[in-house]
Amino acid sequence: MKSTLRSRCARTLAAGALSAALLSAGAAGTFASAATDSAKPSPSVSATKAAGSITVKATPGSVKAGDKVTFTGRTKGMPIGSKLVLQHKQGSKWTTLHAGTTVKKGSSYTFDAKLNDKGKQELRVKADNGTSPTVTVTVK
Repeated sequence: MKSTLRSRCARTLAAGALSAALLSAGAAGTFASAATDSAKPSPSVSATKAAGSITVKATPGSVKAGDKVTFTGRTKGMPIGSKLVLQHKQGSKWTTLHAGTTVKKGSSYTFDAKLNDKGKQELRVKADNGTSPTVTVTVK
């Protein structure tokens, strides 16, 4: 009976010592990785979207109010399916119009828009990570 009790005690002590050793090794690994990770900048701070580029062409360059204008162009650095919207300049602000499309296979796009405001309209195509140069359309 003494030997059974002694072996149970020895097993319990051995299991406890092994558990303590495993926990301390795991904790040391966690502290070591935390120490090395703190020297690196966090991904949310250093990660930014890469800027893409958009070209735009408006056809025709002069229309009557209410007529449609076709906008075509290509994108670079934007995945297929990226959303594109048409904007026009009002004073010093850019306003999004109810016209747009998505980037197609081959990084191209095309869409139509009706322009109602008379005068020279400054327009551009915008995506999340890029903006086209301005194109001017005269609306009579």
